[in-house]
Amino acid sequence: MIRYPVLLRTLMSALTLAFAGHAIAADELVIGASLPLSGPLAGFGAYQKWGYETAANDINKAGGLSVGDKKYTIKVVIRDDKTDPNVTASNTETLISRDGAVAMLGSCTPALVNAGALVAERRKVPLVSGCDPLGAFKSVRKWNYAWVLFFDEGDLGTAPFRMLADLKLETNKKVAILADNGPDGRVVGGQIWPAAAKQGGYTVVQSQDFPVDSQQFTSMIGQAKAADADIALVDAIPPQAISIRKQMVAADYHPKLLDMEKGAEPEQFATALGPLAEGVLVGGYWDPSFPYPGAADLGKRFEAETKQTQSQHIADSFTAAQVLFDAIAKAGSLDREKINEAIAKTDKTYVVGPVKFDHDHTSRIPIAMMQWQNGKAVTVWPKDRANGKLIFPLPAAH
Repeated sequence: MIRYPVLLRTLMSALTLAFAGHAIAADELVIGASLPLSGPLAGFGAYQKWGYETAANDINKAGGLSVGDKKYTIKVVIRDDKTDPNVTASNTETLISRDGAVAMLGSCTPALVNAGALVAERRKVPLVSGCDPLGAFKSVRKWNYAWVLFFDEGDLGTAPFRMLADLKLETNKKVAILADNGPDGRVVGGQIWPAAAKQGGYTVVQSQDFPVDSQQFTSMIGQAKAADADIALVDAIPPQAISIRKQMVAADYHPKLLDMEKGAEPEQFATALGPLAEGVLVGGYWDPSFPYPGAADLGKRFEAETKQTQSQHIADSFTAAQVLFDAIAKAGSLDREKINEAIAKTDKTYVVGPVKFDHDHTSRIPIAMMQWQNGKAVTVWPKDRANGKLIFPLPAAH
C-alpha cells in the first residue's frame, strides 16, 4: 500500500523534469531569445539567430562557460515571434517560466525588443539586446533588468546631413521625408530629420507618415517628385522600403540622394531590388573592416557558413550574447540579481566596439553611412571608416 504513492511521486517527479524541457540538464545553462524568424523582419532575425548561437557555440567548443567552480554548456532556446510584439511578450514569458531561461537575449526593433524587455523586467530576469535605437528604448521606462547596445536616433538622423556637409555634396537643399508611424519612424522621420534639415540650411518640402503595413506610396512619391526634392529620406521596414524604391522608379522620381533607414539594411533588400538597390544609403554601425577584435573574422565566418553577405546585425547580436555570458561568468552564480549587477559593470571592447552601459542601461555605437554597391553594403562615411567611395548622385535606375 505504501509503495504505490511512493512510485506515483517518483513518476510525477520524472514527468515534471521531462516537461521542464531545456532546463532539466544539471550542466546546461538555458538562455532564451524571441526572434522574428518569420514575418516582415525575418531577415533581421536570421542574422541575430546566427550571432547568438555562434557566440554560445564558441564557448561550448572551448569546454563550456565557467560559473564559479562549475562548467556549463550554454543552450540558446529560440522561439519565433513572427514580427508580432504580442508574440514576443508571450514567448518571453514561456522562455522564462517553462523553458527555464536564466537570462534573455533580445529581439529586433523597438516594438519587439521593448515588448520582451517589459516581460523580463516584470519577472526580474536580465535581458541584453542590440537592434533597438536608444531613444526608443529609454522612452519606455526606467529600466532595471534590460540593457541595450545600439546606435542613438540622434546620430542616425543627423548623419545624412553631416555627410552632405563633410563631403561638400551639391543639391538644391530640398528634402522629402517619408516615414512609417512606428516608434523609430515617428522619432527619426517626425522629429530628428526635420530639425537636422533646418539646422543644416535645408528645406523640408514634404513630410509624410504612413501605417507600417502600407504598400501603396504612389501619391506621396508623386508629391516628392513635384516638389523637386533632391534628397529623399525614408524610414520603413523592409517590405515597405522595397515597395517605395520600386514605386519611385515607376514614377520616374530620381533624387540625388536616397537614404532608406531600417528597411534597406538586410541583404534581402538588395536581393529583392537587384540594380534598383544601387546607390541607396542606409545608416550603419559595423563592418568587418572596423578596427575591433575579431571583426574581420566574424564577417568571414558568417559568409563561409551561410554563403550569404554579412550584415552588421551579426555583430551586435554576437556582442550582446558575449556581454551576457561574460556577466554570468563574472557573477560566478546563476543568481539573476548577481548577473544583472555584473552586466552593469561591463566595460570592454567587443567585436562591435567598446561596450559600457550608462545609467539608462544603454551603450552607444557610433553611426556610419553605408551604400549598396554591386550587391554589397559599403561604408562610405565618415572618411576615417570608409572602405569605398560614395556614388553620387543616385544612379537613375529604370
